[in-house]
This record gives sequence, C-alpha cells and structure tokens, in this order.
Amino acid sequence: MIAGRNGRAEAVPAGSGAEALNELFWRSEILQALYWMRGEGIAADVDASQLARFLAAEPAMVAVQLERLAAGGFVVAADRSPRRFLLTERGSEEGARSFDDEFASMTRAGHGECGPGCWCQDPRHHADACPNRPEAARGA
Repeated sequence: MIAGRNGRAEAVPAGSGAEALNELFWRSEILQALYWMRGEGIAADVDASQLARFLAAEPAMVAVQLERLAAGGFVVAADRSPRRFLLTERGSEEGARSFDDEFASMTRAGHGECGPGCWCQDPRHHADACPNRPEAARGA
C-alpha cells in the first residue's frame, strides 16, 4: 500500500522500489502520529483501527506496518486486546526527529523573531534591545 492521489492507501507491487519507499513513508507517518498523539495526551497506545482512522488508511495495512515497526524495535505491543502499540525509546526518538523535519518551518521562530534560547528572553536583559529586533526593547 502507498498513499495515493486522494490520500488513501493503494496497492504497490511486491518487490518494487515503490514498495521500499512506501515502507519508509508509512514508518515516518505512523511514528510521527504516535509521537504527536502521545505528546498531545490523545493516546499513549493505539490499536490499528484507531490509528487507521487518524491516518485515513486501511486498518489491515496499518496493522501490517505496526507489526513491522514492532519487529524493528520502534513500537512494542501492549499486553491488551485488541492488540495495542506504544512507542519504544527508539520509536520516540525517530518519531520526534521525523516530526521536527516535517513541521520545522511551522514550529520555529519566523524571520526577525527570537527563539526561546535567545539571550533577550533572560529577565536580566529585559530593558536591552535584542539584536534581532532593536526597535522592540522592553522597558525603554
């Protein structure tokens, strides 16, 4: 299965290069989704049908991908029925990296804005102009 033009999963010929790309695509999508869902407090573990609804994919395909991710050490099956999966440390790190790569342009400071590590965020510099925005000196 690969993501088709309509965003739904479509069949991929076995043994093709498209199949390898498809595996990478779904690994990234699933790990990002699990990482985001856990971070937002939506779910710490999911079953294939719950995750399939979230990803707009076929539950059977998501179940296969979750099993592959479990075999690779990215997720582990919780001891419950229906079979539920949660991120391992490795899966969490990969999900975070992939999520950051995908959404970095939306989550970092914009041009001319300071990020959380900028020295001007330090209360000791409250009246000093920031080199990124000298016109916005606080306390002046």
